[in-house]
Amino acid sequence: MTGEPARSRRWRWLIVFLVGLALWIASILVTAITGNSNLIPTDVLLGSFLVPVTAVVWNLDHDVDSVLSGQRIFVTFVVGGVLGVLAASILETPLSHNSVLTYIAVGFIEEAVKFAALLGAAVGLRRYTTRDGIVLGATVGFGFAALESAGYAFNALFTVHGLSLGSLIATEALRGLLAPLGHGLWTAIVGGALFHASARANRLRVTGGVIGAYLLVSILHGLWDSMRFIALIITSLLTLASGQSLSMQSGAPAASDEQVVLFNLINFGGIVVVSAIGLGSLLMISRRWGRRPTRTPA
Repeated sequence: MTGEPARSRRWRWLIVFLVGLALWIASILVTAITGNSNLIPTDVLLGSFLVPVTAVVWNLDHDVDSVLSGQRIFVTFVVGGVLGVLAASILETPLSHNSVLTYIAVGFIEEAVKFAALLGAAVGLRRYTTRDGIVLGATVGFGFAALESAGYAFNALFTVHGLSLGSLIATEALRGLLAPLGHGLWTAIVGGALFHASARANRLRVTGGVIGAYLLVSILHGLWDSMRFIALIITSLLTLASGQSLSMQSGAPAASDEQVVLFNLINFGGIVVVSAIGLGSLLMISRRWGRRPTRTPA
């Protein structure tokens, strides 16, 4: 009797996604037809939260024997996301110079903030499993990603020519496609490592492995954010465009027409490599640690 409901639950994510997508498209169409700017917040929120919420539902429905309640997931998604964005914004304020090191620093700051939110969300669980850690970590990450995407969408909306609904749609669509490979993935890796380290003692423990996971995802995060900048630098060096190198150092890089193809290849290839490392790390944690028996309280 329990097998059938469990199997049917595995498709709830698709229902959530399709309904959310239909609502977002309907909202965009009505906004475009009527020109009613009051609908823009609805467009932004639906588009920004669509993929993160779908991903959280997918993770939760595929987490067998989880001790994570729906209430904990909801609170973690909302509170963890809000506090994470606020704290990261405060800590990142002094970092204004546009450079690879700045992006790396931002990666360390944002991953530290999400790690702190994850620790707070994990307090009080009666047991710790690697799978639950992955789910709870992903929840924190997707909450952060949803709010961050909303901010980017609002910024894209305002152009020198006025409000641009097309820019908003393009920004949300792109960030939605990349969302599973970003914040949710990185915090899921740390969550899996944290809960694995905490399983035997049945209490939260930050070990060398957890710190190593944090360092890994922070670097991946920084490389992801700085990939366009890195691609411009490599493109400039490969094409011997010394003048453009100086432009990059001044914080205003721009690729010439002749370099666009090479730049896009390097940028896309870099994102693929960073994503592959992240996915491979999560898969390794899930397979190597997720199946080991863990001690539960008597």
